[in-house]
Amino acid sequence: MDTGGNSLASGPDGVKRKVSYFYDPEVGNYYYGQGHPMKPHRIRMTHALLAHYGLLQNMQVLKPYPARDRDLCRFHADDYVAFLRNITPETQQDQLRQLKRFNVGEDCPVFDGLYSFCQTYAGGSVGGAVKLNHGICDISINWAGGLHHAKKCEASGFCYVNDIVLAILELLKQHERVLYVDIDIHHGDGVEEAFYTTDRVMTVSFHKFGDYFPGTGDIRDIGYGKGKYYSLNVPLDDGIDDESYHYLFKPIIGKVMEIFKPGAVVLQCGADSLSGDRLGCFNLSIKGHAECVRYMRSFNVPLLLLGGGGYTIRNVARCWCYETGVALGAEIEDKMPQHEYYEYFGPDYTLHVAPSNMENKNSHVLLEEIRSKLLENLSTLQHAPSVQFQDRPPDTELPEENEEQDDPDERWDPDSDMEVDDERKPLPSRVKKEIVEPEVKDPKGTSENARSSGYDPAVDEITTGTKALDMGSGSADEPAVKVEQETTNKPADQI
Repeated sequence: MDTGGNSLASGPDGVKRKVSYFYDPEVGNYYYGQGHPMKPHRIRMTHALLAHYGLLQNMQVLKPYPARDRDLCRFHADDYVAFLRNITPETQQDQLRQLKRFNVGEDCPVFDGLYSFCQTYAGGSVGGAVKLNHGICDISINWAGGLHHAKKCEASGFCYVNDIVLAILELLKQHERVLYVDIDIHHGDGVEEAFYTTDRVMTVSFHKFGDYFPGTGDIRDIGYGKGKYYSLNVPLDDGIDDESYHYLFKPIIGKVMEIFKPGAVVLQCGADSLSGDRLGCFNLSIKGHAECVRYMRSFNVPLLLLGGGGYTIRNVARCWCYETGVALGAEIEDKMPQHEYYEYFGPDYTLHVAPSNMENKNSHVLLEEIRSKLLENLSTLQHAPSVQFQDRPPDTELPEENEEQDDPDERWDPDSDMEVDDERKPLPSRVKKEIVEPEVKDPKGTSENARSSGYDPAVDEITTGTKALDMGSGSADEPAVKVEQETTNKPADQI
């Protein structure tokens, strides 16, 4: 395995990048269940493409160290983490009350190895942040991560553990300010909620808005207290194409970088914003989606690339393979090399697919109104809020991928001063239904419409599914996590 991690130079920002790439060979074996749209197998397909395009040899390839309970409890409630650790398909019928409490069941099902899956994808994201903090690489990639809906005390939107929040908390040990950008078709509600009252993390989400899961992300949601104007929401309508998307993305992100001056950037690259996604309704090409990665890379700021949504799995693999090439500065040919999942990509067997001719409901007038409003909000901010650093929390040190991994229970610190706020106040639930692909429709629009049609690689085992889920715990006035300036004086587990 090559550990140099040197990327190739290209384009106007042709500085070489060192890239660390996190992948666990077991991740593709986890299975949400028959008919469920979320398929971890897409990560294995992406990895196969990277291998056969020859991109792995240009990166430091790392197996993530599984996140421990105490790592997950830096954001999540301890009883929720304990529940995830102990629940199994065999015991779930004995814990119906807990299942309901933590919103685990239909759209966030219990499956074999659930907790190990959470540990793996969270470990990759936190590990990527650690690599960036230590200056070992310029870009870290964890395509298994990016599960942005999970809340402090509950699962949501196919997400159980919010690896993004955990990675940002790690980055905040080293950087005064961290920027989070989300190009998934769904609003990045879990991450926004976690940092809603701090000016140390700015969240920017580009998403479908209006009778669409999770129902949050209004342009008027701007943050609270010290975090006012540090949450940016870009509400979009069906059919947005590359040109319209970047009419907003580039000026808004350019202004954010100028004003906020982040020390590190986390980019959630959910691929359900691509044209033809099973659950999506946007019309982005793979190149248009990847242009967001290219643009963020051009700022030469430490960058963590994460996965997210994406339910037409052949296109997810195409997209994340191409975006890995963008991170490396490597151009890869459209003709796909032969590999073990080659049959998924017929009949053309190419990396890129043409967007559809669907109507773009985002008029130029609407786009101009959104752009003007958000740029106006940004203009009210002071440039780069300062943070006085004192007694910085210790860096997380993770063993190398080839180090023997003994029982993590034995590595917990019994004298840890970790404090977890387990006080939870009931909140009224808001339920939104996911727009489902047109192949099969349930006229009642309920989440009972999951049906299996058998496996066919040409259609990615197309079945219907919904993301009809309750909103998370916490509110604008009581975010799930508070990272304010004075918190840098606290121990790591209290940030």
